[in-house]
Amino acid sequence: MKRRYWNINLEEMLGAGVHFGHAIKKWNPKMAPYISRNSKGRHITDLTRTARFLSEACNLLFHAASSRNEFLIVCTKKRTVDLVARAAIRARCHYVNKKWRGGILTNWSTTQMRLQKFRDLTMYFRDLTMYQKTGKLTRLSKRDVSRLKKQLSHLQKYLGGIKYMTGLPDIVIILDQQKDYTALRECITLGIPTICLVDTNCDPDLADLLIPANDDSIPSFRFILNKLVFAICEGRSSSIQNP
Repeated sequence: MKRRYWNINLEEMLGAGVHFGHAIKKWNPKMAPYISRNSKGRHITDLTRTARFLSEACNLLFHAASSRNEFLIVCTKKRTVDLVARAAIRARCHYVNKKWRGGILTNWSTTQMRLQKFRDLTMYFRDLTMYQKTGKLTRLSKRDVSRLKKQLSHLQKYLGGIKYMTGLPDIVIILDQQKDYTALRECITLGIPTICLVDTNCDPDLADLLIPANDDSIPSFRFILNKLVFAICEGRSSSIQNP
């Protein structure tokens, strides 16, 4: 696989706080190879290793995207909801940014039925709006319409980011291994490759490709996410230019 240059600057990483880990007492000993030192009671991640792993992840995503693979980005932190949605939409990726409902991947047949229901309801309300504009009447009562609206709102909240996902993803990007552990376990069960952002309290052995970095700071999170999404966008552009 040909390596590319992704402009991963150590000074930018320092400025974004990518190197800050958790308090020493909260660490996972398996993260020792990725920690450079301790400072004021917290671990400091080795940024040279972070840069290398991030570059490897970008290379993998670029080549996967150029081969038209499908990606799922997962992070259900409240503070990153909008960041994840915007980044995923920009890179034409599927995403889960609210709550991971157990079985999304491992019980895919049920998920497919829910997604079809979601698409049907979306189409129904699109048609209903058109009927209302033209003065036509719907056959459903106001009570039924209200009930369906609640169903649609619920589905939009939890499945909106995977509305058009027609099969299991080729690669899953998990940006908070601790919080979205259930999603990671489903990927492991199904053998779906994962790229995980792992802080000093995580288990690096669970990820197929890890990126040791601060997963709590918004600037750090944004820095990592933007690099990964940029690699996907570049790969998709490459696939268009070289069909």
